[in-house]
Amino acid sequence: MTIIVRTEEEKDFRRVEEVTREAFSYSGRIERGGIGSPYEHWMVHELRKRDGVKDLSIVAEVEGELVGHLICSDAYIETPDKTRIHVLNMGPVSVLPQYQRQGVGKSLLRTMIKKAAQSEYGAIVFFGRPEYYPQFGFVEAKTYGITDRNGENFPAFMAMELTEGYLAKAKGGKYYESDIYDESIHAAAVMQFDRSFLGTRSS
Repeated sequence: MTIIVRTEEEKDFRRVEEVTREAFSYSGRIERGGIGSPYEHWMVHELRKRDGVKDLSIVAEVEGELVGHLICSDAYIETPDKTRIHVLNMGPVSVLPQYQRQGVGKSLLRTMIKKAAQSEYGAIVFFGRPEYYPQFGFVEAKTYGITDRNGENFPAFMAMELTEGYLAKAKGGKYYESDIYDESIHAAAVMQFDRSFLGTRSS
């Protein structure tokens, strides 16, 4: 299977949102006490407007079909002296269910890391699956002496330096990502956006 990874274009926007909606499982949201409707596709839609990094929004195609997407956004670490050190946040990473475990996600990740290393950003910090992402070079963020905004650390909070020593100046700092990732404050907007997908098929 040949996987082509390229930068997202405006013509891809709606399809990317459909793929993202399909890629994530929403069946348990209401049972888990969530907002009851998909969220990540709205997140992608909104990140394009403000915190998303255009050159690091990439898609994967197989035989001309868009099957995956990854987006990065601007985030920062605030040090104890209130200095802000800008870093990349990664996600969502979306792959259609029928193409998962076939190398699509890995192709997206490797391409993103290569492109990010050529950007103005010196590190990537994000929350993700600790059993998956270390294979790409991510380590627990506590390795660099940083915490989440609540001063906490856990295996899913990960980081990677793109420039050696970049996070040394962030030691003792707290990580802040776009408020787009806080679904609790965007529930109404998410549900309104999701209504435009009702009755449509993603694949």
